[in-house]
Amino acid sequence: MQGKKKKHGIKLPSYLSVPLAVLFWLGVWFLVCELVGMELLVPSPRAVTGAFLQLLGEKEFYISCLNSLYKVLTGWAAGVAIGTVLGIFTRLSTVLKVLFEPLLHIVKATPVASFIVLALVLMSSKAVPAFTCALISVPVVWANVTEGLESPDKKLLEMADVFNMSRKNRIRDIYIPAVKPYFSAAAITAMGLSWKAGIAAEVICSPKNTIGSGISDAKVYLESPQLFAWTITVIVLSVILEKILGYVLGKRKKAK
Repeated sequence: MQGKKKKHGIKLPSYLSVPLAVLFWLGVWFLVCELVGMELLVPSPRAVTGAFLQLLGEKEFYISCLNSLYKVLTGWAAGVAIGTVLGIFTRLSTVLKVLFEPLLHIVKATPVASFIVLALVLMSSKAVPAFTCALISVPVVWANVTEGLESPDKKLLEMADVFNMSRKNRIRDIYIPAVKPYFSAAAITAMGLSWKAGIAAEVICSPKNTIGSGISDAKVYLESPQLFAWTITVIVLSVILEKILGYVLGKRKKAK
């Protein structure tokens, strides 16, 4: 019997993987910047860092971030609520499913930019980002809630029939636990999509004192370092939002 072959390779500690990956891509960024040789096209990491630090020192930066967060979170919360209600009702009623399913698939398939432009015609530019976030969230939550309601084991439902379990207890002990993981996944996914869609809507609508207006202004005035700095802000806030939401949903799951 041959002995087990030893696997050769360098294993890095987990705490070093992220910093090393960041350093690698910073190096790639620096090389690309040197090769292009035009700050207008590809600003250097140093220039972007300086622009980002400058933003951090401005009061308007924090106001813009708070305004964007408010719009996105408001739209996301509305979308999650509407999607959950639609998921429940379309699962209970075949008629409602036939009526709403094509509409929700159309919303899911239509480009975000089309909805933003249409919304600009129908409502104030200030309301467009929140509306867009809600519209993006609804199909995701609706599909997952519906799938979750269809997931309980048939044998478990048959057992509930045998023991004459009340509707209230069925909802509490069978359906809610079945829907929870689907709902959590949908809420986190919808948050990521809402954040990107909301910022895109702000870039197009340019409401005052928002992240989107900062990106739009940087583009108009050809301020590439500021454009990169605002983009980094979007990425950082997106990661923070998803981490917080994942933590809250995970904590509630453990608590129950």
